[in-house]
Amino acid sequence: ESCKHRLCASKVPIFSFLSREELLKIVGMTGHIAFKKGELITGEGDVSNTLFIINEGQVKLSKVTRDGKEQIVHILTSGDFFGELNIFGGREKNNFSAWAIAPVKICTLNKESMDKIILANPEIALKLIKEISKRLADTENLAQNLATKDAELRIAYILLELSEKYSHKTSRGVEIALPITREEMASYAGLTRETISRKLALMQDQGIIEFEGNKNVIIKDEAYLRDMLL
Repeated sequence: ESCKHRLCASKVPIFSFLSREELLKIVGMTGHIAFKKGELITGEGDVSNTLFIINEGQVKLSKVTRDGKEQIVHILTSGDFFGELNIFGGREKNNFSAWAIAPVKICTLNKESMDKIILANPEIALKLIKEISKRLADTENLAQNLATKDAELRIAYILLELSEKYSHKTSRGVEIALPITREEMASYAGLTRETISRKLALMQDQGIIEFEGNKNVIIKDEAYLRDMLL
């Protein structure tokens, strides 16, 4: 009922241009599930035909490497979606696991419902392709940065990536409300917990960043981080 009242589909960029009547039809097709922080939403290798839309909360997408370590590939928040390959390819096996990193409310659409929506609104297919293309580009950038042995470069990439969705500008710099723990930051950057803590402390000593507690970091020299990625 809360989704119908607030039109959760309007939060999603691929649906945002639709009329209220069209959004109500989409909401009428959706399923609604909630997860607690730390719960598994869908597992790597699971078969699914579902598009998952994040109504509230944050989700991490991750894979298990050959040596059994977690590698985070995306951090998603309200308005984002995942499982898009299930929609275009039919019943496919997930190539990632999705975990709630905060209390999460999810709206779901199965392939049959999405097929109806796309046929009625072809523009949605184009928007989906654009979003998927951006995510592929982000994944390629992540892979490129993980290939380097420069730990500071990897951390710079992660900080700038997180700043896109979880930051606001202040007089002191760009303040990020970190949605993940230090350990998860290490998994995202492909580093050990000890290495990322040491490098973050060094960046703070150099005046590039500043921590406020464990969950907030201020980027004081954003230009420096961006120059590192050039």
